[in-house]
Amino acid sequence: MEGTRPSPPPAPPHRLDATGAGGHTEAGLLRERGPAAPVLLPGGVPAVAVTRYEELREFLAHPDVARDPRHFAALQQGAVPDDWPLTVFATVSGMVTADGPDHRRLRGLVTRAFTARRVEALRPRVEKLTADLLDRLPELADPDGTVDLRTHFAYPLPMEVIGELLGVDGELRDTLHRCSQTIVSTCATPEETRAAHHETAVTLERVVAARRSGPGDDLTSALLAAQEEDGDRLTAGELVGTLLLLIVAGHETTLNLLTNAVRALCTHPDQLALVRAGRAGWADVVEETLRHDSPVGHFPFRYPTRDLTIGDTVVPQGTAVLASYLSAGRDERAYGPDAARFDVTRRPAHRHLSFGHGPHHCLGAPLARMEATIALRALFTRHPGLTLAVPDTELPRHRSFVGNSTDTLPVRLEPAR
Repeated sequence: MEGTRPSPPPAPPHRLDATGAGGHTEAGLLRERGPAAPVLLPGGVPAVAVTRYEELREFLAHPDVARDPRHFAALQQGAVPDDWPLTVFATVSGMVTADGPDHRRLRGLVTRAFTARRVEALRPRVEKLTADLLDRLPELADPDGTVDLRTHFAYPLPMEVIGELLGVDGELRDTLHRCSQTIVSTCATPEETRAAHHETAVTLERVVAARRSGPGDDLTSALLAAQEEDGDRLTAGELVGTLLLLIVAGHETTLNLLTNAVRALCTHPDQLALVRAGRAGWADVVEETLRHDSPVGHFPFRYPTRDLTIGDTVVPQGTAVLASYLSAGRDERAYGPDAARFDVTRRPAHRHLSFGHGPHHCLGAPLARMEATIALRALFTRHPGLTLAVPDTELPRHRSFVGNSTDTLPVRLEPAR
C-alpha cells in the first residue's frame, strides 16, 4: 500500500524590510503567501500581516480582535526585547490601544472636533493656508527652479491645520514633526525611539500646561475641561497619548497622501489630463491615491483574543497582527487584474481601507480628504506645468514600513526651458 506523501514544511516567515524600501514589491510577495502572511519584525518578533482586502476588512471589524497590549502574548510573556523599537506602537496610552468602553469613552471625546460641521467650518482656513503656501513656493525654489514640495507644501499645510485644531503653538510644531518621524520610522535605534518619545511627551506636556493656563477654542482645552467631568475623565497618560496620536496621524497621513498623489499624477500624465478634461475630479485623485499607494504601509498592532481563522490560516490568540493597507490596496481579488494601475476613473472610488474600518476607523479621514482635495486642485491650477525634478524611482524612501512615502519631493514648478 502506497504511503501518504508528507506535506511540505511551511515557508519560513518573511522578514519585513525595516527600511520600507521593498514597498509594493514586498507587499505583492506577502499577498502571494496568503491573506495571513507570517512575518518577522525588527528584533526577530514574530507577527502576521493581513494582506487581502476582504480578509482585512473583516479582521478590522472583528469582535474578537483587540488593541490593548494586555492581549499581546509575546509582550506579556517577556519574549519581546526590552529595547524593542516598536514598543511605543503597542503600549502608548490612549484610544489607539483601547478597547470596548474605554475606547468608546476616549473616541467620544475626540469625535466632537471631527464632526462634518466642524470639518466643513475649517474649509476657508485650509484654502487660505494653501494659497499662502503656494505664494511662497517660488521664493523657496533653487536657481534652477527646483523646490522640495514635501518640505514646503505637503508638510506645513496639515501640520498647521492640526496644530491650530489642537492648540499647539507654532514653535512646537516642527519639534513634534521631527519626533513623529523618528517614532514612525522602523529603522530608528531603540535609543533614538526612546529619546523621540520622551521629547514628544515633554513637548505635549508643555502644550497641556499652556492650554490649562490659557484655554482656547481648541481640542486640547476641550479635553482638559473633560477631566473635570466625572463621566468623561481622562488620565494624564490618556491625554498625552491621545494628543500624540492626533498630532502624528493628523499630519503624517495627509503629508504622505499629498506626496504620493503628486508623484502619481506626475508619473501618469494621462490621468492628470482626465482630471483637467473634467472626466474625473480631484476627490477621485485622492481616493485612487489612497487605494493605489496608501499613506500607511503595514500598521501595528491588533491581537486576536482567541484563535482566529483568516483565509486558510489559523492565527493563534495573542499574535501581533499588522494591517497591510499597502498590500490590500492592490489586491487583484478586490480590484481586478489591473489593481496595480493608477486609474482616477476607477469605481467605486471610495472602496479601499486606507483609513481603516470598524471601531478604529480614522476620525480624521474627512479632514484629510478635504485638505488633500483643496491642496491638489490649487497646486495644479497654480502650476499646471509642474513636473518631478528627478525620476520617481530615485526619490529616497521614508525609512519605515509603517509610513509609506518618500522623504523628499523635488519638483519644478514650471516646465524646463
